[in-house]
Amino acid sequence: MQYINYFGTDAYTNIAMDTWLLENLDLSEPVFSLWRNKRAVIVGRNQNTFAEINQKYIDEHDVQVVRRVSGGGAVYHDLGNICFTFFVPVKSSAEVDFKKFVQPMCDALRSIGIETEISGRNDLTIDDKKVSGNAQRYVKGYLMHHGTLLWDTDVDAMVRALNVADEKFISKAAKSVRSRVGNIRNYAPENMSIEKFMDLLRYYLTDEGKDGEYKLTDEQKQSILDLRDQKFATWDWNYGHSPEFTYHNHEKFNGGSVDVYIDVHQGKIDDIEFRGDFLGVRDWRDIKDSFIGQAYTPAAMKQILAKNRDGQYFGSVTDDQLLSVIFDHKGKVKG
Repeated sequence: MQYINYFGTDAYTNIAMDTWLLENLDLSEPVFSLWRNKRAVIVGRNQNTFAEINQKYIDEHDVQVVRRVSGGGAVYHDLGNICFTFFVPVKSSAEVDFKKFVQPMCDALRSIGIETEISGRNDLTIDDKKVSGNAQRYVKGYLMHHGTLLWDTDVDAMVRALNVADEKFISKAAKSVRSRVGNIRNYAPENMSIEKFMDLLRYYLTDEGKDGEYKLTDEQKQSILDLRDQKFATWDWNYGHSPEFTYHNHEKFNGGSVDVYIDVHQGKIDDIEFRGDFLGVRDWRDIKDSFIGQAYTPAAMKQILAKNRDGQYFGSVTDDQLLSVIFDHKGKVKG
């Protein structure tokens, strides 16, 4: 197979490139790519982004959040993780078989001396530990099969970036993940770098380098960057395409208890209700319309609360405390 070089480690660009190649490349022979993202959470096409990520950690650690066009669950990427994509002409989606497209990567790993097995429908394992997850999307006679290879990924960051917001459960969750997943580096030849590892995979998959590189034109590259900017780097795609959901949370502060009830549609607030024994000087319902239709983001809510702070609608409960109630998900998203 020929290979295609991706542009770098920006997740918005790489996920856009996956999609553009699937929908526009239209080659008669399979091609593949190996690529990496800087810190990012990649959310499945049908998932609720708000329920899958720890937004506070995401914001504090500059983690990109991108929705892909294939199904499956949310995954964490960093520079210790290798992504691979196969683009394969397939006459009918009825012919799609996960194992058929996981096998080439399994064979490539074995060629390096890493004993890998196919587990279940779409995973690769070493010593019964998962080192690769895979997903697929079929469009107009072309199959995109993409997956991950955990070379030396940061498990603690993985756990924190995904929706485990409570510190009480962080170490337990990380321990659980480590028991189920493995890093390939621990099974590779001694002192092998990730770059060398990728070179060997590429060498094997290109029939020992004979097939070479498929080079995109400048016009094709610009189309990919346009798709990045217009879709995959936008809040509307990555958050707004989440299914409708409701959210309820309760916290007690020195200034009183606060219950919040929120209905969210296409990432924006449809309805919001505050209840509790907080001592508001003025009725918060006077500013309810300020929340309706706003993006369900900390930045948008912070701006509304700051603008109306002098009204003391929530008494001595601070803006930061209110934000912690509004966005401390911990499994409270439903729908």
